[in-house]
Amino acid sequence: MNVQIDITGADAQGRVFLTWTPVQATAKIVNGTGAGADVVLRSTGTVGGLLFDTNRTDQGGASLQLSLPGNGQPVSFWIAGEFKKPSVAYGDAVVQASDKTTGAVLGSKAVMVRIRKSANTLSGPERDRFLAALGALNAKGLGAYRDFRDMHTDDTTREMHGSPGFLPWHRAYVLDLERALQVTDPTVAVPYWQFDMGAPNVFTEDFMGSPNGDGAVSFRPGHPLEQWTTDSELGITRNPDFDISGSADVIDEKATMRLGTTFIRFWGGPRGMEINPHGNAHVSFTEASPIHFIGTAVRDPLFFMLHANVDRLWAKWQWVNHHTSPTDADAFAPTAPNNIGHHLGDTMWPWNGITGSPRPSTAPGGPFPDTGVTPAPGTTPKVMDMFDHLAVGGGDPLGYAFDDVPFELPPTVVAGGG
Repeated sequence: MNVQIDITGADAQGRVFLTWTPVQATAKIVNGTGAGADVVLRSTGTVGGLLFDTNRTDQGGASLQLSLPGNGQPVSFWIAGEFKKPSVAYGDAVVQASDKTTGAVLGSKAVMVRIRKSANTLSGPERDRFLAALGALNAKGLGAYRDFRDMHTDDTTREMHGSPGFLPWHRAYVLDLERALQVTDPTVAVPYWQFDMGAPNVFTEDFMGSPNGDGAVSFRPGHPLEQWTTDSELGITRNPDFDISGSADVIDEKATMRLGTTFIRFWGGPRGMEINPHGNAHVSFTEASPIHFIGTAVRDPLFFMLHANVDRLWAKWQWVNHHTSPTDADAFAPTAPNNIGHHLGDTMWPWNGITGSPRPSTAPGGPFPDTGVTPAPGTTPKVMDMFDHLAVGGGDPLGYAFDDVPFELPPTVVAGGG
């Protein structure tokens, strides 16, 4: 007798990538004698941790007992990555089914708890897989990274800056890139540069490069970004205006969380987070650095690690204030009627393919990429689709999570089976 474990979101190769959000799974007896069995599911991985429950909850445990019928009928349960126990490689998280009475192992399934982590704490293999995928996406200036570069220019800035859609749009943007990287290596997640802290492991020749005296970034020989090319120019220029052993010239995370408990105060105005820490992080590099300016910032791949951290700060603010629902009046700010692309129900450029005034004249990249992990946010995401990335309010998650933002049901949500 064996136990087969099937988890929602498996790819064509049967690989499963989990976050902190519980997903549905089943266990069933195969090759049995017709007799049922009581089995215990356990997390037995070497690094990644797993939690189980019979309901969709944030209170799962490291083991779960199930009674499986002998006719092979599957029994449902929920599974999630255990907060603070992410994977570092595929297969270091394992769900194991054993006989309750004898302890005999009846089946197991290796998975990965794939989580966005601080770039400064990545293991060497995690860092190198990310860099290899990023280098492949750029392909010496001939790859799909050109589309991401063309999305974020002076001509397209009204789609993503200076209005409430700033945070949802950039959340979609980083996720689009992440999914593009995962086509090359599905174990990759975009790490974040926590710019209010020192990141000595990031600005090195082994990772994002070390600037020389004139700001040209150098890499070790054979580095995946050694031939980085954008706008037909080889190389990266990044001249920090701060001591790279310390933080950029930004307010710290605690101050960011204190900007306001409503979206309009948190995001907007001269004291909102779009200005500081986000804007200050960009201009913590000199004007000789492309990342300093909106129109050229994406020439530097550090951009996406910077914005992964912006997204993390928004995600943490949402969690702290229980503002994950776009229908929550304090979770999103109203905007002017003519400000297309920044209303909850607006589809977002360029994924909607809409061109012509007031939208930009082109829509690079095509529809939003799908993934077997989750159907969200769809091929033409709306502003509202980018809010609840962990799906704490139900529905489908966006398929990523941060290492310090847990899945936690809001006080008004009662855990249940649906």
